[in-house]
Amino acid sequence: MYLKKVGGPRAITLPDGTVLTRGDLPAPDTRRWVASRKAMVVRAVIYGLLPLEEALETYALSQEEFDLWRAAVETHGESALKVTSLQKYRQL
Repeated sequence: MYLKKVGGPRAITLPDGTVLTRGDLPAPDTRRWVASRKAMVVRAVIYGLLPLEEALETYALSQEEFDLWRAAVETHGESALKVTSLQKYRQL
């Protein structure tokens, strides 16, 4: 088995004790963004597994979109990223 060379860590341990690896991240061609996948990308950036620039490029995200995801996760948790919950957590 060959491992692709990447800068930075290959795995991190999150505060809740779970281990997040680059292999756990969504595929770069992901078309259906469910809340768990969004939260996984946000956690990978926050805890240093994936640099922000790489995440934006890999997943074709805008800085604004990522910032909205991050704010939702930090403020209300993963459930705020669910499409059905957007109205509930949207700030006016």
